[in-house]
Amino acid sequence: MRRMVWAALTAASLLLATAGCTSGSSAATAPTASPTPGPCRSEVTRDALPVWARAGFSDDGSGVPHVFSEHGDLLAVLFKYPPASSADPQDGTKILWVSRLPQEPVQPLVIEATLEGTTTTVTREVPGGPGPSSIQLPTAGCWRLALSWSGHQDRMMLQFS
Repeated sequence: MRRMVWAALTAASLLLATAGCTSGSSAATAPTASPTPGPCRSEVTRDALPVWARAGFSDDGSGVPHVFSEHGDLLAVLFKYPPASSADPQDGTKILWVSRLPQEPVQPLVIEATLEGTTTTVTREVPGGPGPSSIQLPTAGCWRLALSWSGHQDRMMLQFS
């Protein structure tokens, strides 16, 4: 019995120590020059698209890789998975951005992308707001996207190869 209690306490201590090491706080650590290792936090799914995101699809969109923003207000439909990075500004990855929220006409979708674990930040704009786009990010890695459109804001993580 004592061994079981000791093993449970040891396991709980390890979990707490690990959780403390992986917190989202960046105040205690300085940015590094290379991306943080490990998986990107956004979940890519191939389930059916939500009904509000199916316009232009002949079926429910099952099988198409897509990622929801943190609040679920914006969906990125990835026509190439994983998205590819490129130093060539003419070479982008096709992404369809679909907003669940109402949009103001001709307001752009502004994407401020930061390479995880670095200070590398680029800004991209999709004229006319969420819709089809060709997004080019300069290097492979996990990118933290701050998204703003029509007075709305959300965030998403995307892994570029």
